[in-house]
Amino acid sequence: MKIVVLIKQVPDTSDDRDLDPATGLLDRISTEGVVDEINERGLEVALLHKDSHKGTEVVAFSMGPKGAIKALRKALSMGADSAVHVLDDDLSGADAVWTAKVLSAALKAAEFDLVLAGNESTDGRTGTVPAMVAEYLSLPLLGSISSVEISGVSVAGRREVESGTLKVRATLPAIVTVTERSPEARFPNFKGILTAKRKPVTTLSLEDLDLDYAARSAAGRSVVLTAVAHPKREAGKKIVDDGTAGVQLAEFLATSRLL
Repeated sequence: MKIVVLIKQVPDTSDDRDLDPATGLLDRISTEGVVDEINERGLEVALLHKDSHKGTEVVAFSMGPKGAIKALRKALSMGADSAVHVLDDDLSGADAVWTAKVLSAALKAAEFDLVLAGNESTDGRTGTVPAMVAEYLSLPLLGSISSVEISGVSVAGRREVESGTLKVRATLPAIVTVTERSPEARFPNFKGILTAKRKPVTTLSLEDLDLDYAARSAAGRSVVLTAVAHPKREAGKKIVDDGTAGVQLAEFLATSRLL
């Protein structure tokens, strides 16, 4: 069994995140990059299967700038066996469509049984890349799965919806996205951190994938037309109890449509 886990490096959610007003792109230089927590949960699902099934190979996949190698090393320290880093200057500012196109090209050569990913990233939040990858590769997609069961020939799980729970199943190879209901990721131990430095990382360019910038235009491109800074928070209204505080509070809640 060979399981590929899509890893994305995102700005730390505990820090402020800013858009460049000139390009409309997220500023990824001045903030510390971390592994997206939802991807860590996908990795944990793969590692749990590896723990109980000898011969399972787990590969971490990432598309991103040079700094994304830190995210891949984190995945290797957690227990992934190897990593693939798609790195090319022409990938800067890639939208969801171009990202899915490139990842699909890289996955074609991987000969995987299963791809695991988070249902949506904490920066873009499109939640569309895994679905588009599945479309490009003509594979079944089990999206937003809260529990995953992997066998030698199929993958199954539960999807929580407003009206209840769906039990879904697909034959392998397939693509699965997990939710925050999936198991929390393990912490790398000292041995994992040391061995991560010796595990192989393959770097692929667009040329290696037989893609070029012209293919980006052919795939279509999303462009941010305008970007406006979020307004600064203003001080709230302070209510001093002069005997009418209850009435003022009720009026505020009614005006704000909170009642």
